Amino acid sequence: MTAQLGAHEAMEVHEVLTCGINTINQYQLLRPHVKDQQLAQILDKQLSFITQEYNGLVQAAQTQGMGTGSSYQSPQNFQPTYGLDNPQTQSPSPNSNQLSDQAVASIILGLHKSGAVCKMMACLECAEPNLRRLIQQSAANCAEQAYEIWQYMNQKGYYQVPTMKQMTTNTFINAYGTAGMKQGMQGMETMQGTGNVQQNMAMGKQGMTNQNYQM
Repeated sequence: MTAQLGAHEAMEVHEVLTCGINTINQYQLLRPHVKDQQLAQILDKQLSFITQEYNGLVQAAQTQGMGTGSSYQSPQNFQPTYGLDNPQTQSPSPNSNQLSDQAVASIILGLHKSGAVCKMMACLECAEPNLRRLIQQSAANCAEQAYEIWQYMNQKGYYQVPTMKQMTTNTFINAYGTAGMKQGMQGMETMQGTGNVQQNMAMGKQGMTNQNYQM
């Protein structure tokens, strides 16, 4: 039985599932061009996960049953390399038979970035709670997979991170301060705290009364 979905919600699910199909197809097209073993392992692992995730979203969208989502985790012990080190000139590949590992990784990174945006926008339009959670998790998975690819590119020098002078960075970041609590909010917190105290005192008196009654 098809799940009950709103019109706008159904269109967003259509976009998410189409995005999933396009991503799987592009992985399969790009995989034969990969020469680096590390990149090949990343793509194989991600493709397997993306395929399972896509199947789960299809089942959740088509049935009233509760779908189960899985979370993807990028490596956590990575230390990014900052600064520019003789970056190479970037240009399109002369033909489809000469895609480098850098080009493949860059395409995959772009897929995950656009996928994360597409899915997060879609989940915000979903009314069905389980489907909303699954698409939200899928958006987070895209972000994790993007970071895993970025880590590989940063390690290989394919994606370098330009920096500013430390003084400029500090001045830029330290230009912000924390927000102060409004007087009304402080008053509400005080009233809430007072209410809790009064409630506890009332409960204590009630307990004493019950104890006296039992005696």
